[in-house]
Amino acid sequence: MMNRFLFIFFIIVFFMFVFSVPAFASEQSVTFSKKDQQKMINVAHRGASGHAPENTMAAFQKAVEMKADYFEIDVQMTKDGELVIIHDTTVNRTTNGTGAVGDLTFEEIRSLDAGSWFDEKYAGEKIPTFEEVLDAFRGKIGILVELKSPELYPGIEEKIATVLKERNMDRPNNKKIIIQSFNHDSVQQSKTLLPNLPHGVLAGPSWRNVTDEQLKEFATYADYFNPNMNIVTTELVNRVHATGMLIMPYTSRSQKQADRLFHLGVDGIVTDYPEHVYKHPVK
Repeated sequence: MMNRFLFIFFIIVFFMFVFSVPAFASEQSVTFSKKDQQKMINVAHRGASGHAPENTMAAFQKAVEMKADYFEIDVQMTKDGELVIIHDTTVNRTTNGTGAVGDLTFEEIRSLDAGSWFDEKYAGEKIPTFEEVLDAFRGKIGILVELKSPELYPGIEEKIATVLKERNMDRPNNKKIIIQSFNHDSVQQSKTLLPNLPHGVLAGPSWRNVTDEQLKEFATYADYFNPNMNIVTTELVNRVHATGMLIMPYTSRSQKQADRLFHLGVDGIVTDYPEHVYKHPVK
């Protein structure tokens, strides 16, 4: 009698295990806890650029409202030496003007409409200055500063350092300013000027086969290795972590992409849609 009871018991346990494991595995592959989400650094790419025109005050304010940890900005320089926030090296795509940023004066840049291309409700949005962004948002959210094509703007590293020092933002105690660039020489120069600020190396798809030696070299002056998301693997994440650097890939534009990066073990995600990474309600 006892043997029969044990047999039935083991049959029940077996079927419970068989039918429950697939469901559990599937759930584990696509979900993660609120606690884990809060550990993930949520970087709003060019502001919350899925919701407002990129690199505008509206997009930065939206990132604050969505409770991102940082927003990312692209800094370039006008013909007359003003630091302005715009991604492309021309104004053609995101404004009603034409021409290279470095060939236009600040007055000419400032006269452009940087919002209508996204939606008419943003008509009249201007290209902001670096100083305006810092003054409006410091203390409210972290700012990830990208030196955009610094080879076009000799001296831009010094100008950025001066602006930060004038605001006593060169000695943060909360790591709320990070500087990065695809130009690794520029990152090294900036690190020399601002040794107390964390810096990051940006890496495009061509860095898919980055070596351990290259990562170790980056780690001598950078705190982050921030690659294109398409080259990120668990192995790369582990190798970056082994050097002491953190990794924040760019640019996630879907929930599926954000979930994949999360499960690869990255430290942060650069995204057009902060809600995919850190699901706070929008105020």
